[in-house]
Amino acid sequence: MAKRRKHGDGSVRLRKDGRWEGRVVIGYDEKGLPKTKNVLAKTKTECVAMLKALRESLETPAPEAPKPSISLGDWLDHWYQDHKKANLRPNTQMSYERRIYQHIIPALGNIHLDKLTTGDIQQFYTHLRQNGRLLRTELYGEGLSDQTIRGIHTTLHAALDKAVEEKLIFRNPADSCKLPPVKGREMKVLTPEEIQRLLIQAREDGCYELLLLELATGLRRGEILALQWGDLNFRTGALRVERQVHRVKGELVVSPPKTKAGNRTVLLPAPVLKVLKAYQKTVHSRWMFPSPVKEDSPMDPAAVRKRLQTVLERAECKRLRFHDLRHTFATTALQNGVHVRTVSSMPGHYDTGFTLRTYPHTAKQKQDEAAQTMGAFMEQVM
Repeated sequence: MAKRRKHGDGSVRLRKDGRWEGRVVIGYDEKGLPKTKNVLAKTKTECVAMLKALRESLETPAPEAPKPSISLGDWLDHWYQDHKKANLRPNTQMSYERRIYQHIIPALGNIHLDKLTTGDIQQFYTHLRQNGRLLRTELYGEGLSDQTIRGIHTTLHAALDKAVEEKLIFRNPADSCKLPPVKGREMKVLTPEEIQRLLIQAREDGCYELLLLELATGLRRGEILALQWGDLNFRTGALRVERQVHRVKGELVVSPPKTKAGNRTVLLPAPVLKVLKAYQKTVHSRWMFPSPVKEDSPMDPAAVRKRLQTVLERAECKRLRFHDLRHTFATTALQNGVHVRTVSSMPGHYDTGFTLRTYPHTAKQKQDEAAQTMGAFMEQVM
């Protein structure tokens, strides 16, 4: 087990650029926020040595106890801007900023860190659940969802944990908060008859190839829209997934997948490959599904969401999200005997356990079939 560093020794971490960074607190500013100095090195050993030399060169007494006047709002801003933001993806930054600057700071920001109580935070969560929604209340109601509240708690709890680490407070008041239960969103899948109606209507609406590929692979919406023709090997049927399309502050952005499991290769069924080969002749863009407005740009995810709703309505299918087409793919594959490990890898799930937890009813069906098969075998040998 790695030896834990003592408080005051500083911290050492590996940066994204491959260098090691050492950081030590040298004091506190007038607001009570920690001031730090850092060193950079190519190796961890060198970084630890340089950090030790930095501490010795400073030759300052231990920092004074932080002033109790620091507010939660000041601390959250410092924690996010100086400790978190640089290591977050653009979309994740937007989530943190919404939680911090639109919800937490307006409600609790003026409370001093050392005065913040579990009751303050619990009351805040209750308010969020009842009247916390800022937009689209006519569609979703006045309160925030349980999932959103849990996300806000995760951010606040992490910031307060860092405050404990920096000895700004003695304990984390968010530790004892009671959170809304974890509830998965209702999963909807299309029946085989609905899939057939959907694809027939998709031909009429000009999105047949897109929806066919989605139902055959279960890719995320951003992933399928980021596909380029160079990603597909027509000879082998191998399709590389190595980027995604999403919006950041109104701009369409192409970036790598969110996780390591997101970078993957899937094999396309021969009938789908045949359709895409014919479809390619009609497309004059490097993007497999280009924007109808700008050929050298991928389709907008929001436009695809709206197109899907139109097709579903015209095909007289149940209303569902694009993400539910991933569920449809996975459920259909499992029901038709595709191994769970394969089903897990194609949509980019991080492990087979997640797949089994997400589709427990289908998994139980396969277990029942396995039990019947083994029962027939055992009757023969008993």
